[in-house]
Amino acid sequence: MKAVLRWSAVLLLATVPVFGQTATTPKPISKARRSAMKTEKPPAATQQDIQAIRQLLEQQQQQIQQLQQQMQQRDQALQQTQQQLQHAQTVAQEAQSRLAAMQGGSEEQQADVSKLKADVADVQTTLKDSAVQTQDDQEKVSELGAVLGRFRWSGDARVRYENFFQEGSADRHRPRIRLRVGVESKLNEDFSGGIFIATGDLTDPVSTNQTLTGFFERKQIGLDRGWISYNPRYAKWLSLTGGKFAYSWTRTPLTFDNDLNPEGFSEKLSFNVPNNVVKNISFTGMQLMFNESGSGRDSWATGGQIGSKLQFGKLLTITPSVSLLKWQNENVIAVQRAANGITGNAQTNAVTTNGAGAVTGFASGFFYSDYVLDAQIRTPSEKLPLRLLFNFERNLDAIDNQDSAGWAEISLGQVKNPKDFQFGYSFARIERDALIAVFNESDLRQPTNVKQHRVFGQYQITPNTTAAYTLWVGKRLNDTEDWLKRMQFDLMYKF
Repeated sequence: MKAVLRWSAVLLLATVPVFGQTATTPKPISKARRSAMKTEKPPAATQQDIQAIRQLLEQQQQQIQQLQQQMQQRDQALQQTQQQLQHAQTVAQEAQSRLAAMQGGSEEQQADVSKLKADVADVQTTLKDSAVQTQDDQEKVSELGAVLGRFRWSGDARVRYENFFQEGSADRHRPRIRLRVGVESKLNEDFSGGIFIATGDLTDPVSTNQTLTGFFERKQIGLDRGWISYNPRYAKWLSLTGGKFAYSWTRTPLTFDNDLNPEGFSEKLSFNVPNNVVKNISFTGMQLMFNESGSGRDSWATGGQIGSKLQFGKLLTITPSVSLLKWQNENVIAVQRAANGITGNAQTNAVTTNGAGAVTGFASGFFYSDYVLDAQIRTPSEKLPLRLLFNFERNLDAIDNQDSAGWAEISLGQVKNPKDFQFGYSFARIERDALIAVFNESDLRQPTNVKQHRVFGQYQITPNTTAAYTLWVGKRLNDTEDWLKRMQFDLMYKF
C-alpha cells in the first residue's frame, strides 16, 4: 500500500508543473535550481510492491467469478420456476376444460358417471370385505399351524430276513416285517402325551414283528403306547407319567425286551449337579400293572431306581444305576400261559402243579435287584465312540441258587449320519429263576436257563435308512445240545 501512495505522489508532482505552465507564465529558473532538479530521481518500485498489486488483481478476479456463478444459479432456478408455473397453468386449464365438459354433458353422461361412482364404491366395499376375510383366514391358519406345530410324527418300518440252524433240527427261513408309527404332542406348557401303534401278535408283549405267512392274510396291528406326562414349568426336575409308556428307568434286554412297553405309572426326579464329576442324580419310582382280575387279586410290580451320571474329564462318562422291583401275584402269568397257550417267550421258569398236573404258579417269587453300568469312552475319532455295558441282576425271592443273570456288551462306532457304522459283541448268562421268562429279550435261544452270544453290526446308508446284521449263538445251561445259530438281516427306514 505504501508503494501505491509513493507512485501516486510521483504522478502528482509530475503533473503540477504542467498545470502550472498552462495557468501562469513560468519564471526563470536559477542555475542552482536547475542543477538540483537534474540530480533528483523518482523512487524505484520494489518487487514486493509488484507482488501486492498482482495479489489484489487475483482476488478481484475470483470475486467476479463467484458473482458470475451465483448469477447463473439464480437464472437456472428462475427458469425451472417458470417451467413449473407453465405446467401448473396447463394442468389447471385441462382440469377446467374437463369440468366444463362434464358440467355441460347430457343427463345420460351424468347418470353414467353416477353409476361408475357407485360401482367403484361397491368394488371398494368388496375389497375391504375380502381383506377382512383374508385376515380372518390367516389368523385361523396361524392358529391351526400353532396347534399342529405341537404334534410330532415319527415311526419306522423294518424288513427282516432271518434263519435258524441247529444240528438235529430242520433249518428255518422266515421273512418278517415291523411297522411302528405314532404322534407325540406338547398339550400345553406342563403336559405332553402320545399315541403309537405297531404290528405284531397282540398276545405277545415282547415282539412287534409280523411273520410273512398265513396265506397273504392281513397282519395285526394294535396300540403300542399311549401316555400322558406331567412336567411342570416351575419344577423341571419332576416328571410324572401314566399309561402305556416307554421305559422311564435304566435297564437292558436282560430284564425287559426292547419292544415291550410297560403299563402303569412312573415318577422321576432328576437333578443336575454343579460338580466336576457328578453331573446328575435321579430317582425313579414305578408301579407296573399287568393284570386286573376284578376279584381282589390284581397283579402288579412296584419298585424304584437310583441313578447318576459321572463325568471324568472329556473322555469318560459313566451312568450307574441300582434298582429294586417287587412282583405281586405274578403266579397268574404262569397259569394263564399254560391254560391259554399265550405266545411269546417260552416258559422256562420252575413252576408248581396240582394233582392233575395243571400249572398253579411259579415255584419262586420274584424280587429283582438290578445293577447297570453304562460307560461311554471318547476315542480320537468322533465317529467311533467306545461303549461298555454291564448288567447284573439277582432274584432275591428265588427258591434256590438258580437266581442270577448277567449281560456284558462292547461296541465301537455309532449310526447317526450317512456312512456311520457300528459293530459289537455281547454275552448273556441267565439262570432258571433269575427273572420272569415272559418279559426279557425275545431273540435269545430261550429266555432263562441259557447262555447266549451275539455279534452285531450296523451301517447308516442314508439319513433315514440303516442296514444291520445280527448273529445269535446260544444254548441251554447244563445241556449237551448243539448251539442254535440265528442270523438276522435288517433294512430299516425311520421317519
